[in-house]
Amino acid sequence: MVRPVKKAKELRELTDEELERELIDLKDELFRLRFQMATGQLDNPLRIREVRRNFARTKTIVRERELTKERGDSIELGQDG
Repeated sequence: MVRPVKKAKELRELTDEELERELIDLKDELFRLRFQMATGQLDNPLRIREVRRNFARTKTIVRERELTKERGDSIELGQDG
């Protein structure tokens, strides 16, 4: 299943649950692509790079949200970051 590349702007519009689902899907796709590469059935080796980068891009958005929440919590508690 080839999915289009999502830009960071599109990913930021997703909810936390949608991002988690996206990560699961990308991880599964990456596993399948690596398996195909090991068995010599991979048609497009560059797809592995695209999926890896999409996975990293999605993880970055998730981490940004985590840091924003932590920063918000520490500000509310009167602590410095």
